Amino acid sequence: MKTASELAAEQAAFWDGPGGSMWLAAYERRIERQIAEFGRQLMVAAAPQAGESVLDVGCGTGQTTLALARAVGPTGSALGIDISRTLIGVARTQVLANLRYEVLDAATHAFAPAAIDLLFSRFGVMFFGDPVAAFANLRRALKSAGRVTFLCWRSAAENPWQRLPIQAAAPHLPPMPRPGPGEPGPFAFGDRDHVQGILAKAGFADVSFQPVDGTLVLGHDVADVTEGLRRFGPLARVLTEVPATDADKALAAVALALQPHVGPQGVALPGAAWIVQARPA
Repeated sequence: MKTASELAAEQAAFWDGPGGSMWLAAYERRIERQIAEFGRQLMVAAAPQAGESVLDVGCGTGQTTLALARAVGPTGSALGIDISRTLIGVARTQVLANLRYEVLDAATHAFAPAAIDLLFSRFGVMFFGDPVAAFANLRRALKSAGRVTFLCWRSAAENPWQRLPIQAAAPHLPPMPRPGPGEPGPFAFGDRDHVQGILAKAGFADVSFQPVDGTLVLGHDVADVTEGLRRFGPLARVLTEVPATDADKALAAVALALQPHVGPQGVALPGAAWIVQARPA
């Protein structure tokens, strides 16, 4: 079993390397569109107020941080952080007087204590190598009256947008590596009790979970979706390691599985997330 430091190092190496580059090349704009409604509901729940200081964890290319900076206004501030130099480089093209982006590790950085009103994250906190230690570190940055609001995917079983293509391709590919219990990954926070336990151990109380259900449009047609799956994500990593004939068979199976989900908007599948909120204990 890998240690927390090994898991954290793997995530940093991926997002600061091939992951960040592939994200920009293949998926950033597409995923921004797919998760827009989830993000809108998160922003409503977080309710950033004028004059507040906000920390956006795992900000990626910074769209959420920019929205937060506008919401808190010139008397407030928004800091977006990410471990990927590639993504932060893009984020820094967005400029406001009260907006900053930094490359740093939320789990270990020595933040100024009791300086933040709102700790915010859109699908960023599920990738911590040691989530208890990471949230404990972030709690120290929060004011005593501060709050945390983040968005995370529920279980893989509740998210066919990712589960269906992987299941369809599986018979034609070698076994795909899956995160072990407690290891970082997109669905690491899918279990409500697990997340509740992490936050309690990290020093948070009044934890609440708001289910958010929606539809993700994966692409304008099946060919568009399969091309995207070839270029980024868990399937892409496996497809590059198998003979071309096997990769083609896997993608053909995915195309067949996606066909019933083609509609007026494109290829659409359900998604399910939590909006999680808490306060320092």
